[in-house]
Order: sequence, then structure tokens, then C-alpha cells
Amino acid sequence: MSTKDIIAYAKSGQEIISKLNTNIQTGLTQVEVKSRLEQYGENTLKEEETRSLLQKFIDQFKDFMIIVLLVASIVSAFVGYMEGEGPTDSIIILIVVLLNAILGVFQEAKAEDAINALRDMSSPEANVLRDGSFSKIKSTELVPGDIVSLEAGDIVPADLRLVETNSLKVEEAALTGESVPVEKHAEQIIEKEAGIGDRSNMAYSSTNITYGRGLGVVTQTGMDTEVGHIAAMLSSTEKQLTPLQKDQEKLGKTLTYLIIAIAILTFIVGVFFKGFSPIQMLLVSISLAVAAIPEGLPAISTIILSLGTQTMAERNALVRTLPAVETLGSTKVICSDKTGTLTLNQMTVEKVYYNGKLYDAKDPIDVTGEFIRSFAFPNDTKIDAQGNVSGDPTETALVQYALDHEMDLTDQLNQFPRVEEIPFDSSRKLMSTIHKASDGRFIVFVKGAPDQLIQRSKHILKDQKVLEMTSTTKEEILEENAKLGRQALRVLAGAFKIIDEIPTEVTTETLENNLVFTGLVGMIDPERTEAKASIEKARLAGIRTVMITGDHAMTAQAIAERLTILDPNDSENERHVMTGDQLDEISDDQLAKEVENYAVYARVSPEHKVRIIRAWQANDAVVSMTGDGVNDAPSLKQADIGVGMGITGTEVSKGASDMVLADDNFQTIVVAVEEGRKVFANIQKAVQFLLSANLGEVITLFTATLFGWVILEPIHILWINLVTDVFPAIALGMEKAESDVMSHRPRTKKDSFLSFGVAPSILYQGILEALITLFVYWYAAEGPMHTHLVGDERHVLAETMAFITLGLIQLFHAYNVKSVFTSLFSRNPFDNKWLNLAFLVSGAMLLGVVLIPGISQFFDVHALTGGQWGIVIAAAVSIVVVVEIVKLIMRASGFTDKYNR
Repeated sequence: MSTKDIIAYAKSGQEIISKLNTNIQTGLTQVEVKSRLEQYGENTLKEEETRSLLQKFIDQFKDFMIIVLLVASIVSAFVGYMEGEGPTDSIIILIVVLLNAILGVFQEAKAEDAINALRDMSSPEANVLRDGSFSKIKSTELVPGDIVSLEAGDIVPADLRLVETNSLKVEEAALTGESVPVEKHAEQIIEKEAGIGDRSNMAYSSTNITYGRGLGVVTQTGMDTEVGHIAAMLSSTEKQLTPLQKDQEKLGKTLTYLIIAIAILTFIVGVFFKGFSPIQMLLVSISLAVAAIPEGLPAISTIILSLGTQTMAERNALVRTLPAVETLGSTKVICSDKTGTLTLNQMTVEKVYYNGKLYDAKDPIDVTGEFIRSFAFPNDTKIDAQGNVSGDPTETALVQYALDHEMDLTDQLNQFPRVEEIPFDSSRKLMSTIHKASDGRFIVFVKGAPDQLIQRSKHILKDQKVLEMTSTTKEEILEENAKLGRQALRVLAGAFKIIDEIPTEVTTETLENNLVFTGLVGMIDPERTEAKASIEKARLAGIRTVMITGDHAMTAQAIAERLTILDPNDSENERHVMTGDQLDEISDDQLAKEVENYAVYARVSPEHKVRIIRAWQANDAVVSMTGDGVNDAPSLKQADIGVGMGITGTEVSKGASDMVLADDNFQTIVVAVEEGRKVFANIQKAVQFLLSANLGEVITLFTATLFGWVILEPIHILWINLVTDVFPAIALGMEKAESDVMSHRPRTKKDSFLSFGVAPSILYQGILEALITLFVYWYAAEGPMHTHLVGDERHVLAETMAFITLGLIQLFHAYNVKSVFTSLFSRNPFDNKWLNLAFLVSGAMLLGVVLIPGISQFFDVHALTGGQWGIVIAAAVSIVVVVEIVKLIMRASGFTDKYNR
């Protein structure tokens, strides 16, 4: 017998009991349980294989750029040995690589296991009928065919086909995203195409019983449950490489191939065309290759990302994986769960209708009148000593409304104690309570569905007067009810009547008739006040917000219009709303073609959410997904960046996320996007600085080789690379965000570190650095510079001046890359204290090798006169002047327009 093909909700309870060969009166026998445990296994989720810290550490070295750096470290050690300089540069590279790996492991080690979190949600025990009697057993021992009893407060231990229900309500938000508990009806038979949220005769594993009682037969256990299905999706969903990771990998490969080609070409030219010795040119070529590799880039990126995580944490966005920081900055679409993220996840009274008029919930009201009592009295909400309410979300909303208007509900209930009640029943959709009045009579208060109460009301309360309920009055109330319903408000009606004595039999027939209608209350899970402004800010930044929810289409559309996800003035917004049933009717290819037409998805399943995200990704969009429920976990993992909720979110959703919002606030996502854009811009500045500097070194060495010059020794190249690269690049990562960062469009997957004008800037700036350095060398070695030195001494002087010039150029150039096209002087050029400090420290290390006697001999450099220092410094500063002129020409000529974002 297999349960996988049983569509339990599409058959009657008796049919399922028969198919599962069980007995509603006695349950399974212990012999049958043992046999089925062997067949189906325990009612648990499969554990995902965990990776040790060592495995995670080793994984950090699989990145192509890291492999290149390890090779560079070995090569640097060889050069150091041949030159008699030691392995200093090699050790520095290894430290950079190890630091990058340790930081990566540290971030990954903080991630929770989503599958384990799913397992922790299950019920530890279940009340099960076996061998004719109910007993508590471990939920792991449940098998298909077991009969399970449910009552308020229970966690559903497996997937159940309900066979008996008594006012049963199940809170399924974690599984379906629906914001209010769902009424269950055992006698109903549901269509096969119905989504999880519409299967009112089922209770699913890990959901919560909030009201009433029920009896169900286990249809699925373990990995065959809906929660198990989500666990399987989590295991099979491959995490996407982030844009940053893709950029680094692509950049690393491209640079490696170019560097190897240039090194080989330099060796060939030097040996075969210029007559240098093979050993000398081998060392020069290897030094050039090592100098050209931006070995600091991975570590610098990691440091910049780490700084970004700290900033985000201060703003309530807790990042669990480093690349996620930058991914946020390239987000084009934010697919957001409605409940708890865009809304408060708290049913709230918004409109009230009484005395023939509609009022806002904030308007003052008589808290001693029958209108408010008719909703607050027939209510099972609990109020603790601190004034906090708990219970059914709809009922707590009514009580909170009364408390917000300073109604002393406890005192009033003491004055009018409850003496009898008729509990809520889903068939009649009413709840009534009887309260004793001070004059010895009794007051009956009733709340429930408007259509039911209107039928049972003979009178209406207006301005404290009891008037006859006319047909015109009924039409007015029904029209008002319809208006509130069109606003996606959940509407309840209230009524009361005074009786002299309690009927012998308290039933709906004896009590719930001849009522006095008091009014209507419209409730909704309202949008967060700050979410609307954040959605608008995201829109201005070119980011599309899409709502995905398990709620009904009308509710979702109304909230979307209130948030401006949909145009509130568009009367045909229905065409931008798609339901889960409609999603099932179209293919993935068709969805990818039409996905941009839809802004709201309602009544969707976990599979639907994954499909929606994949459809956007098929259009090259970087997608962020927010969610808090178990049902969100697969889509959170599928998204380029999954965003979990820290307060209302399940551990499952947090475990599948890249970032967790400490305040569950959509606004925080937009704040994090802004920080992510800043992080990318700063990494891009570091890339521009490193590559333009390295390009300058490569062109300098290659051109010198063509002229037959020995312009720099290997130790000079390695020292420049060591002292001028890392500190300024890290400091550039601490730049403030440019003022227009949120007015740019999101970068696409085709954009990279070299986009938006960075590539041409690297090219011309690298050429400028080389030309200035080559000029200084020529001027000192062969030009008209006045000096008494000749031969080798003049050559050493020229090498020294070229060495210091190239190093200082790179330090001054760090200020140029604060902006690609904007003038350095459009704002305070020294507003980054870390860049100023890096300039001073790196400058001291660079100049120290000339100024300190013992070290200068080791580097084979010559002391400079005041005039020679003037030439070197003037040449270095000229890089700022020339770049400013080039930027001005670019802006004036319109060249920058093609890079306008």
C-alpha cells in the first residue's frame, strides 16, 4: 500500500479510512503499527549532510582567483630566493589568502541548518488512538492510518485527513502565508486542483490548532508530508552564485590569461630582441606577473564586505553570507511576502459602522455602549497583567480596539459577568454570551457574520434608541458590508438583546433571534506605515516590488493598491494579479515571458514561489525574496538573496536566508540595498585603483624592455606592489556613499566591476602612470637633467627616481578613483580619514627605503637631492592634474553620457 498517490482532500473521510485500512473506533493495532513503521519509516525529516569546518575551510580555496594567488605565492618565493631577498612577498600573499578563507568560514559557520529547523518544528507528542484507546506517543512513531485527536494548542504531528471537526481552526501562516487561522470542515470534499490554503478538510504537519477540536487520520508522514516536500525542495535547490562571485571569477580568469601572455611576451622581447640574459628576463617577467596580479583584491573585497555587514547590522539587517551584502546592491526585483513584511501580521480594526454612519477606528466612541460591548463581550481573548492580548487574531483585534479606546474591559465584565455562552460554530458563524445585569435581568451579546446577524435581527440601535429594522435599513447595511468587503476588510456584525431569564436550553434557536443590530466592524492586517515610502524609494532606484502571498486575491490586491505596488487609480488592476490556479495553467517558458506583467501573486504554494523567482531570473534579473514561513524557505534559497524575518520568521526561513531582518521591516531591505550599492561602488573603486596601478607597472616594464632599459629591479616592483596596493584599496572601501547612489538603475548581470566607465578609466590612467614614470626615468638616465653622475651610478639614480615616482603616483592616484567621472574637488577631497592615513603610512614605507641608509643599500637605491625630490613629487602630483583635465573633457564632450545610469 502506498500513500503517495492518495489525494486525501478530494475524497470523503470514510473513503480515506477504508483506503488506509484503519478503524475510526479502535485505531491501528500494535502489530499493524510495527509493520507500517517498517514500510514507511519514522515520521521524521531526512537529515542533510553537514560539512565540517575543515571541509568549509578547504572549499574557500576552490575559487579561481585564490588558486592564482597560491601560484603567485610560490613564484614570489622563487624570485625572492633568486634575488636573495627572502620570501616576504610570498608570505604576505599567503596571509591575504588565509585571512580571506578564515573570514569566509566564519560567516558560513554562522548559518543555521534549515532542515534541522524544520525538524524542530514538529510536535514532540501526539494523542493517538491505538488498540481501542487514546494515549500520548512520540510523533516520530506515527504511521499512515493512525487516528489522531486534535485540540487548541496542539501542533499537528503529520498530514491528516480530518474526519471530525468541532469549530476547528488551524493557523497555517508558516505553511501557506495566510494571515488568519483557517476554519476546517471534515465533511467537505475539495477539488483536486485546490491549493494548500483551500484544503479545508486537511490539517498539515507543523501547523497550529488555535481553536476547537478535531479528529483526523494520518495520510502522510515524514518526507511525504507537505513540510517534507518543502524539505526536499530545500535540499534540491542549488544556491546561485552571487554577481560578486561571478565577477571575481571572470575577472580573475581574464587577468590571469592576460598576465601570462604579457610575461611571456616580455621574456621573448628581452632575451631574443634586446639581448638580456634569460635568467635576468625570467626574474623580470615573473616579477611583472606577480606585480600585475591584484593579490589584495579577494582580501580587500572580503574586508569591504565585512565592514558592510557591520553597517547593516547597525541598521537591523543581519547578513549571514558576505557576498549577500553586495548582491543587495544589484537587486532589480524584490519579491516580498505580504504578511509580516509589508503588513503588521496583526489583525486590526480599521472601520466601524454604527448609527447609520461609517467611522475610522481612531474616531472616539462610547465605550459603555452596546455597540462596542457586542464585539468585546462575546470574545475569548485573554488579557495579561501587562495589558497584552492573546487568542484568535480576529477576536484579539476586537478587544485591542476596545482597549485602544480606554475601555476597562475587565471592570465591565465584572459588572456584567458571563454566565452562559454558545461557542462559535462554523455552520452558523456566530458566537453568543449571556451576561447578568445589575437589575437581575440578562444581556445577550452576539457577534458573527453580517448576513447571519441581519437575518436574526428585528431591531437596530441608532443613537441609543432601539428602532425597527426595515427592509431599507437592511439594504443599507448590506451595501455598507459590501463596500467594506471590496476594500478587502474582514467584516463582523454585532447585536444584543435583553432577556428576563435564561432559557432552559441555551441553543441558537432559543437565544439567537429577535436581536438588536448594533453595527459592523471592518478588520484587516494593515500595511506597515513605512513600507509605502520604502516601495516608492525602491521604485525610484529602479527596483520592482512584487507581492507574493497565500492570502486571497482580493485581499492581496487591496493591500498592493494601498502600498502603491499597484496603481491605486487603475480600475483594471485585476490583470496584474495572478493566482496559484492560474500559475498552474501556464508553462515556465510562458511565465518567463509574461512575468513582468504581474505585480501580485495570491493563493500560491511553495512551488509557485520558486517558479516566479526563476521566471525573473530567466530575464537576467537579480531577485531578492523575503519571507517568514516554512513555505517561503525553498524560494528564499532559490533567490539571488533570500531575506528572512528575525521576529516572526520561523527558524526554517532564517536558515534558508542570506540576510535576516531584525525588525521584520520592508524599509530595512531598502536601507540594505543602499548599503549594498555603496559596497559595490567601493569594491569597484578598489578594482579601478588596483588594476590601473598594475597596468601602469606592466606598461612601464614592457615599454622599458622594448627600449632596452632596466627601469626597475624585481625588488622594486614587489615593494611597490606591497606598500601601495593594500592600504589605499582598503581605505577606498570605506568611502561614503555618493549622493546619487539610489537614483541609479540596478546593475544587470551583464554589468561587472569594469562597467560604468571603469574599464576606459583603468586604461587611460594606467597609460598615464606609465608615461609619467618612463619620462622621469628617461629624464634622469638620458635626458638633460643636470647631474655629475655617469654610467652605473646615473642608472641607479634613474632607477631610484622611477621607483619612487611610480610608487607616489599610485598613492596620489588613489584620490582620483573616489569617483569615475566626477571631479575630486566637487566635494572635500580629504573627507576619507582612512585614505589620508593610508597615504601617509604607505608613503612613509615607500620613502623610507631611500631615506634610511641601511635599508637603501638593501634596495640598491641612490639618495636624491632637493631638486631631484622636486621632480619626483611634481611628476607624482601631475597624475591628479592630468586626470582632472581628462575627466573635465569627458564631461564636456558628452563621453560620460553613455555611462549614465
